[in-house]
Amino acid sequence: GDPPAAMRYTESRLEKVAHDLLEDIDKETVDFQENYDSSSSEPKVLPARFPNLLANGSGGIAVGMATNIPPHNLGELIDGCIALMENPAITLPELMQHIPGPDFPTGAIVLGRSGIRSAYETGRGSIIMRGRAHIEPMRGDREMIVVTEIPYQVNKASMIEKMAELVRDKRIEGISDIRDESDRQGYRVVVELKRDANADVILNQLYRYTPLQTSFGANMVALNGGKPELMTLSDMLKAFVAFREEVVSRRTKYLLRKARERAHVLVGLAIAVANIDEVIKLIRHAPDPATAREQLMTRRWPAHDVAPLIRLIDDPRHKVNEDGTYNLSEEQARAILDLRLQRLTALGRDEIADELNKIGAEIRDYLDILSSRARIQQIVKDELAAVKEEFGTPRRTELAEGGPDMDDEDLIAREDMVVTFSHEGYIKRVPLSVYRAQRRGGKGRAGMSTKDEDFVTRLFVANTHTPVLFFSSRGIVYKEKVWRLPVGTPQSRGKFLRNMLPLQDNERITSIMPLPEDEDRWGELDVMFATTRGTVRRNKLSDFVQVNRNGKIAMKLDDEGDEILSVSTCTEHDDVVLTTAAGQCIRFPVTDVRVFAGRNSIGVRGIALAGGDSVISMAILGHVDAEASERAAYLKIAAAERRGLNGDEDDAAGLVGEEAEASELSGERIEELRAREQFLLTVSEFGYGKRSSSYEFRISGRGGKGIRATDISKVDEIGPLVAAFPVEGGDQIMLVTNAGKVIRVPVEGIRFAGRATKGVTIFKTGEAERVVSVERISEPEPEAEDALEEAMDAGGTEATGDGESPSDT
Repeated sequence: GDPPAAMRYTESRLEKVAHDLLEDIDKETVDFQENYDSSSSEPKVLPARFPNLLANGSGGIAVGMATNIPPHNLGELIDGCIALMENPAITLPELMQHIPGPDFPTGAIVLGRSGIRSAYETGRGSIIMRGRAHIEPMRGDREMIVVTEIPYQVNKASMIEKMAELVRDKRIEGISDIRDESDRQGYRVVVELKRDANADVILNQLYRYTPLQTSFGANMVALNGGKPELMTLSDMLKAFVAFREEVVSRRTKYLLRKARERAHVLVGLAIAVANIDEVIKLIRHAPDPATAREQLMTRRWPAHDVAPLIRLIDDPRHKVNEDGTYNLSEEQARAILDLRLQRLTALGRDEIADELNKIGAEIRDYLDILSSRARIQQIVKDELAAVKEEFGTPRRTELAEGGPDMDDEDLIAREDMVVTFSHEGYIKRVPLSVYRAQRRGGKGRAGMSTKDEDFVTRLFVANTHTPVLFFSSRGIVYKEKVWRLPVGTPQSRGKFLRNMLPLQDNERITSIMPLPEDEDRWGELDVMFATTRGTVRRNKLSDFVQVNRNGKIAMKLDDEGDEILSVSTCTEHDDVVLTTAAGQCIRFPVTDVRVFAGRNSIGVRGIALAGGDSVISMAILGHVDAEASERAAYLKIAAAERRGLNGDEDDAAGLVGEEAEASELSGERIEELRAREQFLLTVSEFGYGKRSSSYEFRISGRGGKGIRATDISKVDEIGPLVAAFPVEGGDQIMLVTNAGKVIRVPVEGIRFAGRATKGVTIFKTGEAERVVSVERISEPEPEAEDALEEAMDAGGTEATGDGESPSDT
């Protein structure tokens, strides 16, 4: 931090908690020794009410030895002491439930528990400390790293100097400015980044190469019984508890002695008051005070009333005589002679009696404490609890899992991202929470700022740790993690992908495929390729594990102008559905396509295309063995049920009767078909869409012309198809237009309709506007759904579409 002022300007004042370090020091609780020049005495140790050695820590070097004890949270230490007293055989894991680790005054973060456990278990350990930092947005799509807490004993100025040195030496690139904005409110070191810099990666580099992450080498050496000793956490707490028990015992003995001394004087006063006439007569006839004092001491006084207290005082020099009388001591005689006349009133006599009774009770209590270790321990517990109640504070240092040797990816929080890719090759990622759900037919919101000739062509939702394969028009595949993609806002353009991947001048990305995070699972899955010319190929997903940012061949393309359209994972229990822009589709089993051994191959024909037509999507559906009559019967039952839900019960009953004549389906078979039914969503360029049952898409052989997927007679009205994929009722879809608009629509609001129908309006496009990309978003968590609804209500985004209501069938 800042350099200190000269000593002559420095003033200090003890904090209130410091009084608990000195409490009872005047009650003979600790031993004293002469100071360095024997001019005065000083305590050998302070009678601290809390384990100050662990609370404040310690560090230093002596002759042949050193110590370095980290500071801890006061409340946690007290909890640990009490737990140790209640269970002397407590184990270290149990103790660490109360004292999980050090608590540094500068806050920051401790990484991992192994170093802490080693220090607590053996007395030595390396504790990894990391400063607290976060990323804030700046103007111009830039970001900055803000450091608000630094590791313990790290000098802020030296840390900033080290950062600047790394930037000058080009060991860290992407930093444009470093400045210190700290004030009396706290630390704030700002690291401004360049436009294309990855903030998460640079932050990790700062952790790795600067004191923003450092270690605390715990070496818990302390004087125990006057001898240096390497101590464990349990050893230190046990030593402190034993010390506190000794302090309480010595304090109690001191208080007992003082109480007995006072009681001794009060006994003399009580005897004098009880025999006041005789005492006054004796004093009046005495020639001088010394004679009066001597006569008071030699006379035997009745002591029946105070005999129990005399025995409680237990002074061997002043016992009750065998005849029940008592001889006053010199101290008692002096007190009687010093007695003021007002003490002879009834009130004065009552005060002496009350004080005698009170001090007698105190003596009995002190004796009980000294005779019971349980009471001493309870006092120690109560005093510890009082210190925690008054001075306990929340923990400042966060204890986090992980270790110092972390990859860049380990610093990236798992978060759902919306990844968008434009026609001109710009890519970005935006947190999914930014987008608002809108009702079917809404006008949407600006989803990407693009040039007039550019528009969004690809959108998907993936986790930040998800690996993504990029398939190019040349049949090359590249791999990148989502977190490495540039972060943007819904309105920002993103980063030119050609600057991230080594694409050639005539090469562009045509398909993007998010994959499972665990690459070991890739061998369990197959991957299906489809091209715009209708070619398909199947490979093991494990063939693409070793793909890097420089790319590898994914599929050989035979025809000039052919491109990779889609790549999806699949199993042998699935079917492939290819859909064309002209409204044709074909469904065939995955097993119709053999597994190719290599990546440098062409593939086989999936669908026969008409002139000018092209494949626009590939979908993977679960395979179901069902006869045509069974599928037809089930579809009639399902349609009847949906119509029945809309109140047309007579029509529904009639359809059920017709179905019964066509095919007899058992209730069990109906439920089986219902459980395995999927729905394929089709969307056209002008925003028309529908949901159709997977049973409407019959299975045929690979390579045929296929069947209709829409009402091809109304292509001019609805436009060519742009998407066809399976959805579930709780899903939502995001549609993107060539104008850069994005709308989020619940699937439940989209009508069920026959395969060969046009559907309803789900996105009202403007003039010269067309849908270019549609993506599915799985059902969100309830909290996310609530947030989306609140955002929608706050924005007043009512549905403005002209299509039918979601309940239409």
